[in-house]
Amino acid sequence: MQFGIFGSAQASTADLGPDTGQGFRDYLDMAVEAERLGYRSSFLVEHHFTGWNQVSATLMLQTALAMRTPKLRLGTAVIVLPWHNPVLLAEQAATLDLISNGRFDFGIGKGYRHNEFAGFHIPIDEAEVRFEECVEVMTKAFVSRERFSHRGRFWQFDDIVVEPPPSQKPHPPFWVAAASEASIKRAARRGFNLILDQYASPEQLGQRIALYRAERQAAGLPYEPMQVAVARQMHVADSKADAANALKRAAGHTQRTVDVSRLPGGKTGSHVLSYADTPGATEAHALYDTPEGICEKLEALQKAGVAYVLLTTLGGPQQLRRFAREIMPGFLSEHSETSGVPSFV
Repeated sequence: MQFGIFGSAQASTADLGPDTGQGFRDYLDMAVEAERLGYRSSFLVEHHFTGWNQVSATLMLQTALAMRTPKLRLGTAVIVLPWHNPVLLAEQAATLDLISNGRFDFGIGKGYRHNEFAGFHIPIDEAEVRFEECVEVMTKAFVSRERFSHRGRFWQFDDIVVEPPPSQKPHPPFWVAAASEASIKRAARRGFNLILDQYASPEQLGQRIALYRAERQAAGLPYEPMQVAVARQMHVADSKADAANALKRAAGHTQRTVDVSRLPGGKTGSHVLSYADTPGATEAHALYDTPEGICEKLEALQKAGVAYVLLTTLGGPQQLRRFAREIMPGFLSEHSETSGVPSFV
């Protein structure tokens, strides 16, 4: 298995306000240390208008991290395409890919939070068609060195050549988050890499990985286990009681996400709400346990076909150090820590 970190950096800290930007610097320091500890990647979210000072300029923060790391893969999970001009986004993504010497993993999505779409004054029911047009334009921008024009529903471009070209060929790998059978099949057929959610059981994950693998193979595409990443909340505890207390704190953070995920009327497309109405479901499969307990849970994931785990922790670098020291050595595989597995549209 390989491990990365997955999070939502905040500009503020417990002691310092967002105007200091100390939270962003703390995240960069933690990610630099994660690379030294043997973690493969840093994946960051994109969010807006929460009032929590979450990272919103994700590519800028990952570019800063690229300048401080030689090996760490730099991922987005995810950039919400309907909010972005596809040409400007392709230019920014290619620039990060070049600066990092081909370490960018381009996680993309349609978005789901009502307040974000409302804030941008973009109808949420246009999310899918905007996503599709953006993928089309960006893919052409990445691979074409000739001028082209585009006449779409949402964007129009005349006689452009998009520069610079990315380092990875034909372009940085696209990653998408998916949970339903239809979305997993669609991701597999398009050659997208897959991010599976942190709440699903090992049994559910095994079924989804098997479906993704079969669909890729049916489409004539190769399958590698590292093309699928599974997110998991993690806390290495001193005891079961310590784990239970930490899990209560984590549940509060999860509830905050649930609250902003609901559309007016209580309906939404967010995957988290499929678990939120069952007490304890969002915490049931978190890696909150003693080292021995976490190892047992990782073994269950491994048996389900999981090879790549993205860890979210509220405990900062201390938790990453302990996981790297007490748990990671027993699971590291022969996969290179620096090589990406290409999977392209």
